[in-house]
Amino acid sequence: MPKNQHAEDGERLQLLLEQYKRLQLGEAHGFIDEEGFAGIVDYFLEKNMNAEALEVAEHAVSIFPFSAELLILKSDILLMLKRYEDALANLDRAELFDRHNADILLIRADALLALDQEDEAERLFQQAQNDFEGEELIDLLFELADIYDDYECFQKVFDCMKSVLLLDPKNEEALYKICFWTDFTGRNQESIELHKSIIDEDPYAELAWFNLGAAYQGIKLYEKSIDAYAYAVAINEKFDYAYRNMGDAYIRLKQYKSAIECLEKVLTLSVPEDVIYEAIGYCYDKLEQYPQARQHYRKASHLDPENAGMYYKIAITYMNEGEWLHAIKSLQSALKFQLLNTDYNLAIGRCYMHLEQYEEAITYLGNVLRVRPKNKGGWMEMLNCLLRSGMYEEGVTYADLALEMTDNKPVFIYYKAAFLFSLGKSKEALTHLEQAVAALPKFVKDFLEMMPHLLKHPQVVDLISRYKKQKGSIK
Repeated sequence: MPKNQHAEDGERLQLLLEQYKRLQLGEAHGFIDEEGFAGIVDYFLEKNMNAEALEVAEHAVSIFPFSAELLILKSDILLMLKRYEDALANLDRAELFDRHNADILLIRADALLALDQEDEAERLFQQAQNDFEGEELIDLLFELADIYDDYECFQKVFDCMKSVLLLDPKNEEALYKICFWTDFTGRNQESIELHKSIIDEDPYAELAWFNLGAAYQGIKLYEKSIDAYAYAVAINEKFDYAYRNMGDAYIRLKQYKSAIECLEKVLTLSVPEDVIYEAIGYCYDKLEQYPQARQHYRKASHLDPENAGMYYKIAITYMNEGEWLHAIKSLQSALKFQLLNTDYNLAIGRCYMHLEQYEEAITYLGNVLRVRPKNKGGWMEMLNCLLRSGMYEEGVTYADLALEMTDNKPVFIYYKAAFLFSLGKSKEALTHLEQAVAALPKFVKDFLEMMPHLLKHPQVVDLISRYKKQKGSIK
């Protein structure tokens, strides 16, 4: 705005405020028209002086009782003040003088939703489509969508976007928004039909193809989603989000090489993101190409250096290669950010166990049990560690603790039997083993892998053979 115009507007507003002040005092004042009152109201609203704005609006309506504009302005202020019933009553008056006014419908919808009168608000949605058309209706639907969003009427937001696209299939704002709301509301089948109809009219509608792919992806039809994304990138070869989603679909199908190709394309088209590097790393991980997986996990970590999960994933790749010391180094980095994370402590405990550094292993596995005392996996790792380290007396004590903390899960009876056998207490051990086999026969194979020398123990072999014949459940 030119400086002179701005100064003139400021002077005019100042004059209006002075005239209004004289009006309040009952003194002689110049004539204030409807536009002038509206300007004064706007001034007070900008100052967050809503009560004063309402007072001005009431003065204005008393002078111009047939002004729909001023009645609507007053209703809007009443809405801000949460006087919803008063706002609705005021709108009824405004509607007498201007039935075809979008602001009346929008303020009414806002007030009705605030009063939890969703059925009445739904009637307004239908009324909007009957009373308005063209660009005016489209603008109104976008505004209605914002109101519905404010009141968490998310299905109606989707309805608004769908209605916009039925009026204007090329409306980019609606195409972008309906993709999000389809995913949020789960109305994928509806979105599929809508976007198919748009594509029938315009086969080169890249956003419609993208949305079609996203909707197919939402109902796990990944092959169809990939086909739709392929059309989108054929139309626009720089459509990075289509490549991103296509990569995700290939991951769901476990087609990791194809996923990597798509995700690497994303890196060439947009600013590198840690989530893309992480996803590529995940694909290489699944392909058991661990050095490449680490390379991409590290790139993700450089972009988000405080993401402990990346250090953990790097560590797992080292563990898969038996590189225990490298794994420990990465896990120690992860633990700097999440000291008591049970996954990290469990993994580092396993690493130390493989290195036969049992004291360190017990320290980290102990952290797991302190944080999650009922965790079956944590207890099993601790007992494995005690068994491998030859700490059999402690093992019996910990097996009893595990049974107590996990509501007597029978797997720990096996462990107690293992420690008793290791202590040479065969009679007591056999009693526990028989109890364990009766309660959890499918763990026998794991038990024998843990204690292979017992295959030469006649009484153990006899016990297992008897249960095979009786139950037929031991493989």
